[in-house]
Amino acid sequence: MRKALFETIKIENGKVFNLEWHNKRLNKSRLELFGEKNDLQLEDYIAPPPKGLFRCRVLYNAKILSVNYFPYTVKTIKNFKIVKSHIDYHLKYDDRNELNKLLETALNYDEIIIEKNGLLTDTTIANIAFFDGADWITPTTPLLEGTTRARLIKEGFLKLKEIKKENIKNYSYFALMNAMIGFQIQKSINIRQ
Repeated sequence: MRKALFETIKIENGKVFNLEWHNKRLNKSRLELFGEKNDLQLEDYIAPPPKGLFRCRVLYNAKILSVNYFPYTVKTIKNFKIVKSHIDYHLKYDDRNELNKLLETALNYDEIIIEKNGLLTDTTIANIAFFDGADWITPTTPLLEGTTRARLIKEGFLKLKEIKKENIKNYSYFALMNAMIGFQIQKSINIRQ
């Protein structure tokens, strides 16, 4: 059975964010999984609500299966636990059971940071970055190449580097990034190793 994938796209007061990067990931995934060489353009399928902040969820395989809009509220995350795993989530699959099981292993924590092959990767919902006093650093090997991360790397804002949990003490700030929150510096957080 062929797997379904999805894109999460921010829409605020009728404006659709980061479409270029969502189109790139969608079409790259369609080519890899289904051999589809004809690119789709998400703007042909999205009818943005005119008022409010929405999470647009586009479900697809070789073709667009559905487009749904959900009012969005930012989730507050204060406590992180580093969890080891060998999970493969290089494509944004609709089936997130493995990610949810990992999150369940960290009772009493809001979110996890996944460590794979000795390197920090992502949380279950966002890419990560650390500030070293001069630059914002993001892991060279994320679980999923997020659209916000891709754009910020291309713009030169993020630098790539392997990050081990032992390195966390060398950084002064920590940030999460995804399509809905953009690049968000976290304040008053706890990361438990």
